[in-house]
Amino acid sequence: MKKNLAFFIVCASVIIILDQITKSVITKKLFMYGTHKVIDGFFNIVYVMNPGAAFGFLADMPELFRYAFFIGITLLAMALIIYYIVKSENEPFLIILSLSLIFGGAVGNLIDRIRFGAVVDFLDFYIGSWHWPAFNVADSAITVGAFLMLWEIITRRKKQKIHN
Repeated sequence: MKKNLAFFIVCASVIIILDQITKSVITKKLFMYGTHKVIDGFFNIVYVMNPGAAFGFLADMPELFRYAFFIGITLLAMALIIYYIVKSENEPFLIILSLSLIFGGAVGNLIDRIRFGAVVDFLDFYIGSWHWPAFNVADSAITVGAFLMLWEIITRRKKQKIHN
């Protein structure tokens, strides 16, 4: 458990620090809705504030509801992850890594919600006029963590079926 907890703390901390540093650079170097072309026709650095969640989910809801909902859900998720990490003893590395990424990303976006009432997004991928919704380091960590966890769960179930 102690090894898992130490890894969890280090990994989540790295994500939080990277997320907050990148967001700080964006807010200092670009003006709101500013764009810096990186790869023409494919990738820009932008500065937008997302009051919702992924893909603007709940962005049109009243501000107080969004604020309470997203902070409440994030705190609940964080508490459940911490509980699981502390109680786990022999979890595979991939599960601990995935929970670390999800936790670090959640904290990174929570900091923004508390500070600004919205999340700083800046990675803008596009082809022609089609744009993927802008996102950030925290969003990336949450997404990668969720996929790693799903991968581990699926492969674990396949191994169990083979051995049964």
